[in-house]
This record gives sequence, C-alpha cells and structure tokens, in this order.
Amino acid sequence: MNESFPKKINIFISVDVQTISTYFNAHDPAPLYKRQLSHQFEQYILNSITHAKRFSIIFYKLKCSNDIERQYTQPLMYAIKRHFTEKKALREAEFRRFKKRSFMLLAMSLIVIVLCHGVFPLFLNSNSQIQTIILTSSDIFSWVILWKPIDKLIFDWNPHLKDISILHKLSTAEVMIINTAKESEKKESVMFAVQQVV
Repeated sequence: MNESFPKKINIFISVDVQTISTYFNAHDPAPLYKRQLSHQFEQYILNSITHAKRFSIIFYKLKCSNDIERQYTQPLMYAIKRHFTEKKALREAEFRRFKKRSFMLLAMSLIVIVLCHGVFPLFLNSNSQIQTIILTSSDIFSWVILWKPIDKLIFDWNPHLKDISILHKLSTAEVMIINTAKESEKKESVMFAVQQVV
C-alpha cells in the first residue's frame, strides 16, 4: 500500500519571460520577490503534492533555457517559499486555537460533571427512587457531554499536523534548476555525431 505513494515529489515550474507574470497576482504592485502568488499557480503547486505523505521529499524543478530566464528563478522561489511560510504560520495559529478551544471545552465538561455528581447527591434523599433515576441520568449526561471534546482531541489533531508538515516542506523544499538549452545542445551534438558516423 505504501509503495503506491511516491517518496519523492517533483513540482515542475517553467521559468520564462512570457509565463513568469502569470505566477503572480496581476494587481500586486510589489517587487517580484514580494508579490502574492496567483490562485491558479498556488492550486497547481497544491495539486502537485496531493499524494504527499509524512516521509515524502518535495523538490521544485525550475526549467529555464538561458541566463535571462535564470535570473528570475531566485525571486520566484523567494516568493513561493515566503507564501508557504506565511500559510504555515496561519495554520499553526489555527492549530493553537483548536487546542485551546478543545481543552477549554474538555475542562468545562469536567466541571459540569463534577458539579452534577457532587451537588445532586447533597439535595436528594438517599432512600429515594428519584435519586437513583437522577444519578443514572447524570451518568449518561456525563458520557454525552464528554464525548465531543474527547473525540475532537483524539481524532482531529492529525489533519492540522499533516497540513503544517506539508506547508513546512513546501517552504523549505530543495530547488533544482534544469537548463534546457544545455540539454538541447547535448542532443544536437549527439545527433550530429551519429550523422557523422552514418
């Protein structure tokens, strides 16, 4: 089952003068390295890593064909990594709020349970049938009131931690630059050598 998910994920980005502007918000007047990413480009990156798991390694592979295009790679990567660093900080703040709310809900539930089990017996006659009914009802109420906070604390942590982990990987992923001009020159030289041999 684990073999169906890739351990290494490549995000391919073509860097050239025509497409570089489409990666950013067209209305953002900031310098290239401080611009907001466009929604389509962000979705492309997120869709590229849909199969990422905890131990997956992410690489950005930038494709450029000359030195003019190569000079755009550093500001582009700075903008991408800054974008996902900010998203990670927001997700971490959301996770802290989630933990705080969950623990507060659990504490309030425990206080209500302690009050029910501590206060009800003081006002009831110990030989009464009503006391048995009320105490049994308070036991059921205790389980009901504790179910939601315990469920949230046990099962709802993982999606937060997974998102934070993926955003951390996107903000710290290694960058590889693929120079297509050199590759095409190599192919041409190989083809020329083959033609000479023939």
